[in-house]
Amino acid sequence: MDQGIEDLNRYIAYLRDIKKFSPHTIRAYAGDIRQFLDYFSQQGLEPTRGNVRAFIAQVFARSRNKATTARKIYAVRSFFGYLVKSGTLAHNPLEGLSTPRQERRIPRILTESELQEFLDALPEENFLQLRNKALFEFLYATGLRVSEVTGMRSGDMHLRDRLVRVLGKGRKERIVPFHDSAAVIMARYLRRLRAEFPDCGDRVFVNHRGGILTPRSVERILKAAYRGLFRSRPDVHPHLLRHSFATHLLQRGANLRAIQELLGHSSLATTEKYTNLNLSDLMQTYKKFHSRGGAGHE
Repeated sequence: MDQGIEDLNRYIAYLRDIKKFSPHTIRAYAGDIRQFLDYFSQQGLEPTRGNVRAFIAQVFARSRNKATTARKIYAVRSFFGYLVKSGTLAHNPLEGLSTPRQERRIPRILTESELQEFLDALPEENFLQLRNKALFEFLYATGLRVSEVTGMRSGDMHLRDRLVRVLGKGRKERIVPFHDSAAVIMARYLRRLRAEFPDCGDRVFVNHRGGILTPRSVERILKAAYRGLFRSRPDVHPHLLRHSFATHLLQRGANLRAIQELLGHSSLATTEKYTNLNLSDLMQTYKKFHSRGGAGHE
């Protein structure tokens, strides 16, 4: 087997078993690295600094996408960094290589009034409607990634304390509060869930058969629900609720580091390292600044 492929397989195992990267991230890294290895193998070239620059120029010329080019540079640089640390290489040929300067895009969000209009308009006459209302309310209440919500187990949620334990990217654990309105709808949904599917185990959000609800399904359900209520408005996606959560807290004056902690980010776009806040600080910030934080009691 080609040495490069052997090295890549070891690196993939490292990302999976040690770094605990998601399968999606590992596939993206592996694809970028394979493209790099194939290029140098076919050209019969060594990965010198000049040859690497030529490869990067070719990648950008084909895609004309700075974000794609930057991602490939990062993936390959990380791969060679691993080889240096493991003693396979003496130096990283991509060390110090700058990535294309990317334009910062402000993510689209829903306004507070648009989100509240949507959540309040959702029906809950049957089990699936109640599940959807609880799901969307909880996504906006917590700012969790859709994969974090679909992966939740009943033992992670503490309705009385309005807290949920989240296992995020890199298997990093954090505690996130949620407001009373979310707790009320979640309590109602969980009671209905156990009545409808008593054998579904400890899953929180399930599909129409009581099985696993996937992030892709959540995206499809959210788009259909939003389109059903507001046909003339642009489509929405689950991550938009996360963007809206963070933006609304920030607009109301929440501490940036607190938002970072709630979202489970290791750094902001500015690469500023965040300061860990204790749970009482997070709860205080959340209750003060979340737009629906004071609404509703069971």
